[in-house]
Amino acid sequence: MPIKNFARLKNAGYKIVGEHSAVKLCAWCKKSIKTGGAEFCYKQKFYGIESHRCMQMTPALPFCTLKCQFCWRDTDITFPKWSGAADEPEEIIEKSIEAQRQLLSGLGGVPHSEKFLKEAREPKHAAISLAGEPLFYEKMPEMISALRKRKMTSFIVTNGTLPERLEALADAGSLPTQLYLSLSANSEEMFRQINKPLIKDCWEKLNKTLELLPQIKTRKVIRMTMMKESLKEPEKYAALIEKAKPDFVEIKAAMSVGFARARMNYSDMLKHAEIKDFSTKLSEILGYKFADEKADSRVALLKK
Repeated sequence: MPIKNFARLKNAGYKIVGEHSAVKLCAWCKKSIKTGGAEFCYKQKFYGIESHRCMQMTPALPFCTLKCQFCWRDTDITFPKWSGAADEPEEIIEKSIEAQRQLLSGLGGVPHSEKFLKEAREPKHAAISLAGEPLFYEKMPEMISALRKRKMTSFIVTNGTLPERLEALADAGSLPTQLYLSLSANSEEMFRQINKPLIKDCWEKLNKTLELLPQIKTRKVIRMTMMKESLKEPEKYAALIEKAKPDFVEIKAAMSVGFARARMNYSDMLKHAEIKDFSTKLSEILGYKFADEKADSRVALLKK
């Protein structure tokens, strides 16, 4: 299925790959190259994911079951079910790396670290999180295996509404290096308000995924993207998180960047002090350690 609004996405820095995939340089990737590693993403600080060697991509650009209020992606192109054929994993990976290199070429014209730019052309990490729900892509097990053969790590961010796809991934024995599950609401009412589901039973499916997580044998993270209206009742979040028993919990402020600027203002963003205070309360309830923080990203990390 041809992706609509191609010009709009291209202007936003996306490189379209095949029929349903895309690549976009992360702002932290560019900052790391320009500063020779002096500036970097919180994922590097927390998990050792080198910012300048991370490829931010998706094999399911227009497909998602949610239209989250805080999403910095273009939700106007969102379709709640897959349509059309699925490109082959190896083809997507090969073309994504080439797209990454094309996007990097522009950094040669500004002050930068030649070493970091050279290394960036050979990505080591695939952050499968750019847009859409990646588990919609039916050949995800093969994609993970193909990335592993290239000695690349893989990081999938799922919204939890396709538990059957997560089960299939586990059954195939082809799990990513790190699995993120998004959790941005502590009740069905809040979920409907903030995450705006496009299919039925999304809250029930999310809870099923939470219950599945203890059986998934890879590093697991609950990612909480928080808005002012969701930063309350930490005990309710704790009850949901305890079902999943993740290795880590990230609590991060929703940011008014990208397409999210049409839905929220800078004044709507939580301050880091608010995130830290809420994270401290949550850590005490869960019994998780307050492990780290990065104030410029307004994010805190709890560790089991």
